[in-house]
Amino acid sequence: QVQLVESGGGSVQAGGSLRLSCAASERTFSTITMGWFRQAPGKEREFVGGSTWIRDSTYRTYYADSVKGRFTISRDSAKNTVYLQMNRLELEDTAVYTCASGSGGNYDYWGQGTQVTVSS
Repeated sequence: QVQLVESGGGSVQAGGSLRLSCAASERTFSTITMGWFRQAPGKEREFVGGSTWIRDSTYRTYYADSVKGRFTISRDSAKNTVYLQMNRLELEDTAVYTCASGSGGNYDYWGQGTQVTVSS
């Protein structure tokens, strides 16, 4: 059982930045796929971005079009932590953000989520 704990959510004005963290209990963290999702009130959960291990310390990151160029995923294998750096936040980014881990294209474990609120 993998445990994922997010942190770093909060309130920020539009145009501001936040960094979310997701600490994983997975011993093979360096090779598993990590993803970020979000769910806004009244909307379905949507994919934000992901990080997939390629080889050695190389990862492929990919993002939803809505956040591309503004959000960046990084990971620190020494801390078993993946980060979501969110810049130029917009009102539409308000949501509960959740990290997930998995392999083979599937996300098997999910965190509890952290609230991000962007105000004007």
